[in-house]
Amino acid sequence: MAGGVLLAPRPVLLPLVGAGGTLAAITALLLGLALYHRNAQATAYRILTDFIAKDAAPSFVTDTDGVIRSRNAAARERMDSLGSQTLASVLRTVFANPSAVLFRLQSKAETVGSAKEDLVTRQGHYRLAVHGVGQGMFLWRIEDILERPNTGRGADSLSIPLITVGRTDAVLFMNEAARHLIGSRVKSLDRLFVSLPYTSGQPSRITTAEGPRDVLVSEVPASAGRREVYLMPMQVQHDPQDWTMFQDLSVPLLKVAAGGEILMANTTATALLGGKIGENTVLSDVMEGLGRAIPDWLAEAAQAHSTPRSEFLRLTRRDREVFVQVTLNRCVEATGTALIAVLSDATELKTLEAQFVQSQKMQAIGQLAGGVAHDFNNLLKAISGHCDLLLLRHDQGDPEYSDLVQINQNANRAAALVGQLLAFSRKQTLRPEVLDMRDTLSDLTHLLNRLVGEKITLTLSHDPVLQSIRADKRQLEQVLMNLVVNARDAMPSGGEIRIETEGVHFPDMVERERAHIPVGSYVSVKVSDEGTGIAADKLQKIFEPFFTTKRTGEGTGLGLSTAYGIVKQTGGFIFVDSVVGSGTAFTLLFPVYEVEAMAPAPAPVVAVATQPKHGEGVILLVEDEAPVRAFASRALRLRGYTVLEADCAEAALKTLEDPGVAVDVFVTDVLMPGMDGPSWVRQALQDRPDVRVVFVLGYAEDSFGENQTRIPNSVFLPKPFSLNDLTETVHRQLH
Repeated sequence: MAGGVLLAPRPVLLPLVGAGGTLAAITALLLGLALYHRNAQATAYRILTDFIAKDAAPSFVTDTDGVIRSRNAAARERMDSLGSQTLASVLRTVFANPSAVLFRLQSKAETVGSAKEDLVTRQGHYRLAVHGVGQGMFLWRIEDILERPNTGRGADSLSIPLITVGRTDAVLFMNEAARHLIGSRVKSLDRLFVSLPYTSGQPSRITTAEGPRDVLVSEVPASAGRREVYLMPMQVQHDPQDWTMFQDLSVPLLKVAAGGEILMANTTATALLGGKIGENTVLSDVMEGLGRAIPDWLAEAAQAHSTPRSEFLRLTRRDREVFVQVTLNRCVEATGTALIAVLSDATELKTLEAQFVQSQKMQAIGQLAGGVAHDFNNLLKAISGHCDLLLLRHDQGDPEYSDLVQINQNANRAAALVGQLLAFSRKQTLRPEVLDMRDTLSDLTHLLNRLVGEKITLTLSHDPVLQSIRADKRQLEQVLMNLVVNARDAMPSGGEIRIETEGVHFPDMVERERAHIPVGSYVSVKVSDEGTGIAADKLQKIFEPFFTTKRTGEGTGLGLSTAYGIVKQTGGFIFVDSVVGSGTAFTLLFPVYEVEAMAPAPAPVVAVATQPKHGEGVILLVEDEAPVRAFASRALRLRGYTVLEADCAEAALKTLEDPGVAVDVFVTDVLMPGMDGPSWVRQALQDRPDVRVVFVLGYAEDSFGENQTRIPNSVFLPKPFSLNDLTETVHRQLH
């Protein structure tokens, strides 16, 4: 910091709050007062005393000799200054050698009118300001700067003895390790070193409370002409190139030549790097991922005017992935320039960063998948819908009938693929129901046995008191089939697949793999195999879409991403544990469905009713996609309904302005340009409250479920739908 002085700590100094602009205003007024009262020094002192009395910052008025003529309440309370007659004696307990600082500031104030200097301690960052106010008087003010400029590890927390030295060899700061080594505070280097000058990188003898002590001196330039001097205690005489005194330090340290060769690594650094460092090892052999050439980075750090900079790098060790933050400090020795590299394990930080980037990527892919699925559903609806209309006009004996069937089947396959994308993006339409996992698995067992084949044994184990869950049965079956098929493919030579269900209860919130499982009861479904397992570096990617460990052509990479989306959309959790060569286990957790106690409903009265026929009613069809609207209108008219068409919500409301138009059912798309489906339906129901509603949507929006529940007599029809799906849904709404 330019013009800054590093202070020793002062515990009694409380945090102060001050505004720099206030001092300027005070000074201007005081200058005016001093001009008006040039010949009345006593009056000036009284006015100054009254003016600073209410200031929250410690303030002093002194004469040219530094004798305190006046002080405010903040100075008396916070600086403990009652017994001190001079400002230097007040500040002597705050930092070393205050007389030099006060003389320098007062001399500048006498010349230019004011001066200030920043003072840094480990407990705060302060500013000492002085203004000359005439008649040989000086106003001193100590302001608190709320934010410290250095947000890194404090020097006082370092285990290496460190002192900060000013331009005149005055000792401005000593950290805790230095105070412990020396045994007392020292004011200057000549009182510390037996002989001067010392040589950086060479042993030297210092004076301590226990007698002379040999230390290895390492000097690092700091800002504003200051120097940071590290004192490494030496038990025996060492060679200048011997840095063994670093071995027991808890901070990982490397000594690196300007060319990149690692000259020294202490025990902590060696353990972090993953093993012993051999001769002629360069930094680029143990680290990578800088984004530019490491030698260029080192050469830049070795320059005389360079400032310490931190970079994040990845270690090349193969047993696990480790990231480190490396800070390089220039060190000038008799043999040349070297670099001291301080390493910090940043694996957790980089892991969190990678997880955040991954979540952002997954969210972006999900949004893309949902948008693509919406457009594809409209295309598929037009294809499959018109194919249904053609099939109505052709018998099975027609030559074109088989072609139409092929078109229809492939459109359905494409719809299934879209469903997988929607499942991954958690936007597919679920039809939840209360399920007992034992019954669901029992119904699915026959199909699962056919999937696994004869070489593999499928074993089911159930909790006898398993509670119910609420989920979409069809989608849950898809999840289980995906997991079982993956387990089968992992055991080409055969083996056993186990499906176990169990009721679990978490009295406290559980955190696992970035997931936070709330307190409550859950149903656990575990699918495990005895297959080849999944490598640790691939476990984090298995739920990504299109990622697969299978060979080309054997998998789409959508199975697990689909399962992940279905489970998450259901409100559950999915976890994986795997050991290479031993097998893999997927664990699904679904919250237990709490059934509310309800009064027994009266027995329904069975009435014999005639099944109504199609074609009785007027339908207002609102769809912005022309091909979908054309198919839907033709399908409804074929069933005998009267159909009114609109290509947007505004056109539908315009049609309903005619009171003579009677409508029985609204069939509307949810997502349309302009006003969406729920919005225009709510507006229309204000005048026609008895009209029933069929909402059509390609994928489930989070907000749509809430909108639908607020609209009476409404149902949902997912895209793509068949001719029969549409007509039967309308028929049920009418009757």
